[in-house]
Amino acid sequence: MSEKKAILIVDDDTSTVFLLKYTLLNSFGDKYLYETALNAEEALDIIDDLNSSGVKVILILSDWLMPGMKGDEFLLKVNEKHPDIKAIMISGYADREAVEKMCSTIKLRAFISKPWEAENLILEVNKCLN
Repeated sequence: MSEKKAILIVDDDTSTVFLLKYTLLNSFGDKYLYETALNAEEALDIIDDLNSSGVKVILILSDWLMPGMKGDEFLLKVNEKHPDIKAIMISGYADREAVEKMCSTIKLRAFISKPWEAENLILEVNKCLN
């Protein structure tokens, strides 16, 4: 039996979470589990819970500007504990310098500006998954 794999969506905006999940589900079907969190702390707990139940998180789509822990700090924590999890940042607030810093410190695979094009999102997700 093959290992279950999950994609985790982290954003404080519920409509963004829904839209991202719908876009992924529409493109990849039931190939992956799609988990969601409304903040970084919740996402860290979800990663631990999934790992405990034998589900491997392979990709995180995270917002940058969230209450509490920002996306870059969250992804840094994830990278320290789970360096094999890939990450894509989706945000409308980070500047070029901040994005470049994130790419080097947290091995960010892509940065997508809000609002995003579904085709571009799926292209970047495919790059991470292949």
